[in-house]
Amino acid sequence: MLASIGNGWHTGAMVVLFILCIYPVLGAMYWFWGAVAYTLFRRQDELSAVAELTFDPFITIMVPAHDEEVVLQSTLEYLLNELNYSNYEVLVIDDGSTDQTPTILTKLQERYPNLRVVRIEANKGKAHAFNVGMFFAKGKYILSNDADTLPERDALRKYMRYFKSSAGVNYAAITANMDVYNRTTLWGKSQTVEFSSIVGIIKRSQTAVNNTMYAYSGANTMYRRDFLISVGGFRQDRATEDISIAWDQTFINMTPKFAPDIIFHMNVPESLHYLYRQRKRWAQGGTEVWLTNFGRIVRHPWRFRHVISIMLDTTLSIVWSFFFWITSIIFVGTMLHFALAGNYERIWHGLVMSMIFMTFQLFAGLIQVLAALLLDLRGIKLRYLFFTPLYLLFTWMINPLTIVTTFIQAVKTIGGQGVGTWVSPKRKGLDHD
Repeated sequence: MLASIGNGWHTGAMVVLFILCIYPVLGAMYWFWGAVAYTLFRRQDELSAVAELTFDPFITIMVPAHDEEVVLQSTLEYLLNELNYSNYEVLVIDDGSTDQTPTILTKLQERYPNLRVVRIEANKGKAHAFNVGMFFAKGKYILSNDADTLPERDALRKYMRYFKSSAGVNYAAITANMDVYNRTTLWGKSQTVEFSSIVGIIKRSQTAVNNTMYAYSGANTMYRRDFLISVGGFRQDRATEDISIAWDQTFINMTPKFAPDIIFHMNVPESLHYLYRQRKRWAQGGTEVWLTNFGRIVRHPWRFRHVISIMLDTTLSIVWSFFFWITSIIFVGTMLHFALAGNYERIWHGLVMSMIFMTFQLFAGLIQVLAALLLDLRGIKLRYLFFTPLYLLFTWMINPLTIVTTFIQAVKTIGGQGVGTWVSPKRKGLDHD
């Protein structure tokens, strides 16, 4: 009996170990087939060419801003002058800016009557700014727009066509398709591939599998204001308000919508330092929602069955991150031991086996990225396929590192020690002409 139990535990452990070893392959294939399912069964959910608006519902474009003097004026002038929509306001929430942001806003208000500003004296973070702003917003629909983000000119009209469609009455939020604006650097080009893969594959897959979404885009998502209020607004102590609100709304069966045919252009970090800092914040936010909601699903799996797939993927991602770095350290230590012992044959065998795993992972990742680039904007980004290896290398090494290094802080946040204040990265001016 004991031997049988022991064999069962051994078999189970080997299965778990095998799954962790090939998790990147399994994940890439899962998202690939999810995107295929979306293309076959859900693509008809996108906008019909003949579905036009009979009137323009009033919209509030909300721009939370903290020390955004470099890009704010250019973004606001674009939002106030270039959008193909007639019935909207721009509401800037100045969250304790200490640079020239207040001066810029004062001058712009003299020129634009539909520009409103709410000033918060102390920096308390984007989520707090948005929560304050949604009670000043005149529109029933609120577009969250970052200070360095430019939506396409027809974005508002497209958003409202989705909300006013037959299925739109159930939409809590509609998130658009991210496009990298600054592609002049190596990091910018690599993130073009990454965002196409994340948006083009994962969000399509989540929509196709169970009509849920792991995260909205904080840079450009339109919310139904009443649905925001019904979940208590954004969590102000979280690292990522866009991930938290997506999970909060999903857990009470509100329907999110991914709209790949609405494009917005965003600035991405152009240095490894700022890119790593951004990914640490994302990683911490993902871990926070996992810690917040894992117990709820374990206790009530049937009630929350619609989010089990994304919870399972999140769990595997976190566990695999620790597994990857622990086994990598063990591997390097073992290779050094063999080198000191002069056992070069074992070193060769270890390197060959690791390269076999890497080859399978690279092939699976290439399929995922290729499918993403083909689906996204009808394949116009295929020229960035060359940068796929850099994207895959970054994803498999840096992203797990950010999860591991921010795990303790995420636990502290759930324990009541989280803060939502922000520090804006260094910006370059925008040119939207």
